[in-house]
Amino acid sequence: MNELFLKTEDNIKIAINHYQTGHDTVVIICPGWFMTKDSRAFKTIAGNFARNFDVISMDFRGHGRSGGFYTFTAKECKDLDTVVAYASEKHNKIFIIGFSLGAGLALMYAAGHSELYGVIAVSPHARFYGIENHMWHPNAWIPTLFKKFEPSRWFSIRPASPFLKKINPIEIVDKINVPVLFIAGAKDKTVYPHHTKELFDKALCDKSFKLYENGIHAEDIFMDEKQDSFNLCDEWIKAQL
Repeated sequence: MNELFLKTEDNIKIAINHYQTGHDTVVIICPGWFMTKDSRAFKTIAGNFARNFDVISMDFRGHGRSGGFYTFTAKECKDLDTVVAYASEKHNKIFIIGFSLGAGLALMYAAGHSELYGVIAVSPHARFYGIENHMWHPNAWIPTLFKKFEPSRWFSIRPASPFLKKINPIEIVDKINVPVLFIAGAKDKTVYPHHTKELFDKALCDKSFKLYENGIHAEDIFMDEKQDSFNLCDEWIKAQL
């Protein structure tokens, strides 16, 4: 794995981990708010995908080793555009898998980029201001406290105003022309699963939907349902090739 630094069109440094495993297909991993490419969860996720694909895991602006301030999806598509441009120099087949706000960004990006081979959206939000984020619920705070206790990561987060003008994924999901796999957890108390289902219902592309009945939020689905979730994504990606 090599860590590299890219520069966006608005001059923000974006840090990536590139797992070069000799494959023509690459999976770009987009963490959500408060998560980074170097967190335990995303290193595990990257390692699993790297068994069958090249992998690029990224830090959005305002997170981890990247520069700038996080704008809660207002400007982060520029980060993704920079990473996809880098990936396209080395790979012919590009997939994006996003988690939480990262999933929303993946959908927003895909709406204008039909050259992608597909998107996997895990716990995406339909509307930013409709996110429930019931942080007091055990399904929300217990994983953070006991499974993702990483103070160094927490202190690397630099938010900008959450009130900047932004696009809601529900506004553009019907413009996506590439295949999308939507994944949600029925017990998610951060971004309730109705967001994912609403996006799936409105999408006009080749689409699939998977609801994990015992799943909670985003990367936690992949940590709790390791074998099944990775097999699902692996088979889905290969079906698009």
